[in-house]
Amino acid sequence: MGPVHHELAGEPTFAPMIQIDMEIKTFVSAWRHCDYVSTYMARMISQNRSDSVRHSNLFSSAFNELLEVAFRTRHADGELACRVSRHGATDRIELTFPCVPEERQFYEEAVSQVAGSEVRERYLNSVSGDLAPSREVVLLELAIDYNATFRLDEAGADTITLVVDLPLEGLPN
Repeated sequence: MGPVHHELAGEPTFAPMIQIDMEIKTFVSAWRHCDYVSTYMARMISQNRSDSVRHSNLFSSAFNELLEVAFRTRHADGELACRVSRHGATDRIELTFPCVPEERQFYEEAVSQVAGSEVRERYLNSVSGDLAPSREVVLLELAIDYNATFRLDEAGADTITLVVDLPLEGLPN
């Protein structure tokens, strides 16, 4: 799988930093792959941040959560592409992975809910048990705790790209 490029009108240019591609079958063969990939990528991109240890910990935690959401794919073939780019204080994660139509619908709905004005209320309801727990909680948590923004791009017939911007360098201690 080649590099993933997204350029929207008026959007700042994000400089590519690192990308890891692997067969989805290999990725979903062991849960620990989420931790391995997130830890490695966090260490690679955090070296030039003002507090590299803090940045690495925050990035690894957020990225691991996203990988765990992708880990639950029910599509057995294809590739997972994990790309990290940067613009100023914001790191962009682009996860491209195979996705069955039902999962695509989940991601479309979850991303639209995370972008909605009731994100904090939805998150509090989700963690308090008023709503059935779902993978949406992870996205809501990243939006609330990390000030993450989300976009979903179609990368192919059975493939999507989840684009997540994390302004970690600007988060309060």
